[in-house]
Amino acid sequence: MTQPKYLGVDGYQRPREQDERISQDVLALFNTPVGISVMQYLKSITVEAIAGPAITDSELRHMEGQRYVIALITKRINHAQRIKK
Repeated sequence: MTQPKYLGVDGYQRPREQDERISQDVLALFNTPVGISVMQYLKSITVEAIAGPAITDSELRHMEGQRYVIALITKRINHAQRIKK
């Protein structure tokens, strides 16, 4: 009997246990003083960065890709915290 498909936090199908392990690993990495500091730095150069009206399409796409990765890390951290409860 096959396991039902599970759509992970990042939108990829994988076993639930594997998806939860990824989230727990991300939480362990970023839930330290150094990890918190690194995450704040990454947010400051991505999520908190403001582009002016002269930004090109390519620059905007690049910036949004960076923001997506930071949002995914944050989503994984939140997912792991919900698992622990």
